[in-house]
Amino acid sequence: MIAPRSPPAGWRRGAVAVCAAACPGLALAHLNSTGMGPVYDGVLHFLLSPEDLVPALSLALLAGLRDASQGRKALFVLPAAWLAGGVLGSSLAATSGSPFVSAAWFLLLGGLVAADARLPATATVSLAGVVGLYHGGLNGSGMGGRGVAFAALLGLSSAVFVLVALASALVVSLRARWARIAVRVAGSWVAAAGILMVGWAMRVRGR
Repeated sequence: MIAPRSPPAGWRRGAVAVCAAACPGLALAHLNSTGMGPVYDGVLHFLLSPEDLVPALSLALLAGLRDASQGRKALFVLPAAWLAGGVLGSSLAATSGSPFVSAAWFLLLGGLVAADARLPATATVSLAGVVGLYHGGLNGSGMGGRGVAFAALLGLSSAVFVLVALASALVVSLRARWARIAVRVAGSWVAAAGILMVGWAMRVRGR
């Protein structure tokens, strides 16, 4: 009997790096300065935050697997909820949230994509609203003055809109069975990263 091959060392190191990035121990700042203003700072923050980027992408893939109608609804609900959550959270003290909650989003959304879950439109819209409010609230907390915070959140929400538009439209256009399977495999990787994140968070907490 041939023993199963273990994942390449490079893949394991990459997975650990994603987990470390998505489970920060302490959030010292919410925005990285681009030098081009708070709107671009918000865009950069979203693109450099796996704990925000991956759930948004997973939700876009999930909506796209269903149909164009769900993709369009997610396209508008997720960024709007993200912006609303950010405005509500802008008056709160800075927080990075719980790494276990971040892992739960990875597990839930990645698992739904991997299973090609046939959610009704109301469930997809509700999920988009909850994801947006939660992550927007975390992004908005501790951003400083309301004017700067709103501009940054506007840029961040615009980046969410573009990501969902591109990802969901791409998945909706897929017709080949192998291509849709590839999307589901990507979802399984997200769920697997969520499992690793749980282990990483437990290890950090146990120190």
